[in-house]
Amino acid sequence: MSTRTRIPFLKGHGTENDFVIVPDPENTVDLPAATVAALCDRRAGIGGDGLLHVVRSAAHPEAEDMAAEAEWFMDYRNGDGSIAEMCGNGVRVFARYLQGAGHVTEGDLAVATRGGVKTVHIAKDGAITVGMGKARLPEGDDVTVSVGERSWPARNVNMGNPHAVAFVADLAHAGDLYSPPPFSPASAYPDGVNVEFVVDRGPAHVALRVHERGAGETRSCGTGACAVAVAAARRDGADPAVTGTPVTYTVDVPGGTLVITERPDGEIEMTGPAVIVAEGEIDAEWLENAVR
Repeated sequence: MSTRTRIPFLKGHGTENDFVIVPDPENTVDLPAATVAALCDRRAGIGGDGLLHVVRSAAHPEAEDMAAEAEWFMDYRNGDGSIAEMCGNGVRVFARYLQGAGHVTEGDLAVATRGGVKTVHIAKDGAITVGMGKARLPEGDDVTVSVGERSWPARNVNMGNPHAVAFVADLAHAGDLYSPPPFSPASAYPDGVNVEFVVDRGPAHVALRVHERGAGETRSCGTGACAVAVAAARRDGADPAVTGTPVTYTVDVPGGTLVITERPDGEIEMTGPAVIVAEGEIDAEWLENAVR
């Protein structure tokens, strides 16, 4: 960690996908995996599904080439300390932090991520819309996911991170989701996968449970909600690139509701809430002892 005795942090969530936020504009705070895992520990630390390291793009070697497009880089980490490409709920909370800190105002901004530069709109009513990019639907082997004795065909959707979307009769069939649901073939997801189990709630309205790679079951997954909306649209025979008409799905997650729109150009927009809950200081002595 840095030589400072206390490190500022905030806690926030988007549809109950919760994050430790570490503001560090000049990239002076060292955050190895063990440190992130200690901070995200729900009993011995602050607790979170992940950590949002807030850095100016120009100050981070992974984001320097995006600095002309986006002043701020979301250096996102999973709760176990592993690095992730992108987190849709995290981007909304990241934007809410930037707004609260006075770095940005209502309207449009750009956020650099390992999944590329994302466009964000902060509305007057507080809702935040994130341009999530385009979904890729890799062709090839049919994917199957399993829980216990049950197995289902799954749609392979890539939102900058990998997803397997399975439509099920009952969300309880997903089991406890503590450990990653087995999938086949192994070659479909060499680096692991986020698995969404989905049921229908009504026309263009679905609900999901998700096992997030590196985090277990979470209360929400933004990229997962986007993957689910695309998979549901294709299942329902809707493809905006073909029809020229946008498609919008309401996606209920355990922690709330997200609204996902796929445009004819393939761009996917996700709209939902983002809340800053608290702010404080991390005790550096505690942290030093926690990661020994």
